[in-house]
Amino acid sequence: MASLRDIRRRIKSVKNTSQITKAMQMVAASKMRKAQQAALAGRPYAQILNRVLTTLRDRVDHALHPLLAHRENESRELVILLTTDKGLCGALNTNLCREAMNFDKERTDFISIGRKGTQFLARSGRNMLAEFPLRDQPTFLESRAVSKLAMEKFLSGAVDRVTVLFPLFVNTLSQVPTAMTLLPITSLAEMGFGEAADEAAAAKVDDSALLIEPDSRTVLDAILPYYVHFELYQMLLGARASEHSARMVAMKSATDNAKQLVKDLTLEYNKARQASITNEILEIATAQLALG
Repeated sequence: MASLRDIRRRIKSVKNTSQITKAMQMVAASKMRKAQQAALAGRPYAQILNRVLTTLRDRVDHALHPLLAHRENESRELVILLTTDKGLCGALNTNLCREAMNFDKERTDFISIGRKGTQFLARSGRNMLAEFPLRDQPTFLESRAVSKLAMEKFLSGAVDRVTVLFPLFVNTLSQVPTAMTLLPITSLAEMGFGEAADEAAAAKVDDSALLIEPDSRTVLDAILPYYVHFELYQMLLGARASEHSARMVAMKSATDNAKQLVKDLTLEYNKARQASITNEILEIATAQLALG
C-alpha cells in the first residue's frame, strides 16, 4: 500500500496536470470558435460559385475540358493528406492515417500538410512528393501553393486523380475522416461545402439569368482553376476547425478524468490516514494493558 506521502504527491501532481489541461481546453475552445467562423464565412460565396459553375458546366462538353474529363485508365493517384502539427487532439490523426493506409502503396503519391501526416508517411514508407507546414490561421495563398502543385501533376498526366483526405467537420463532437475527389471535378455538389453545396445543387440558376461574356468555355477556363484553389482552402479551414474541436474535447475529457482521479486518491488518502490513526490507538491501548 502506498504511503501517505506518496499519495499526497500523486494528488498534487494530478491537480497540476488538471490545471494544464483546463488551460489547454480554454485555448482550444477560443481557437475553435475563430476557426468555425472562418470556415463558415466562405459559405455564401461558395454557394454562389457552385451555382454559377453548375450552369457553365452544362453549356460545355465535359470531355473537352482537362479539369472535367475523366480518364479511362486511372493508374496513378495523388492524395493530399491534411493532418495537424501538434498532438493532444484525440484520435483525429490516428483515424486519418488509418484511412491513408487503405490507398495502394504502389499506385499512390502523397502531399502532406501537417507534421503528423509527414511523420506517418515517412514511417510507413509512402512516396511523398512534398510537405507543407500548417499555420494556425492558414491563408488562401498558402493553400493555393498546394492546389497549384496538385493541378500541375494532374494536367501533366503524372497522376490521373487527386484526392484530399481530411477531417470533415460535422460538429464539435464529430469529425469524420473523409476522402474527397478534387480532380477531375465531378459533381459540384460533392465538393465539401456541406449544406451550402446541397442548397446550391437544389437551386440551379436559370440560364436566362446569366449573361456570359465572351463565352461559356472562356469563362469556365478562367473560373475552374480558381474553384480548385478555393475548394482546398475551404477544406483546410474545416480541418483546422476539426483540430481545435477535437483538442477541446480531448482536454475536457482529460480534465474530468483528473478531477475524478483526485477524488479517488483523496478517498484512498483518508482511508490510509484513518487506518494509521487506528493502528496508533491500538498500539497505545495495547501498551497500556501491558503495563497493567
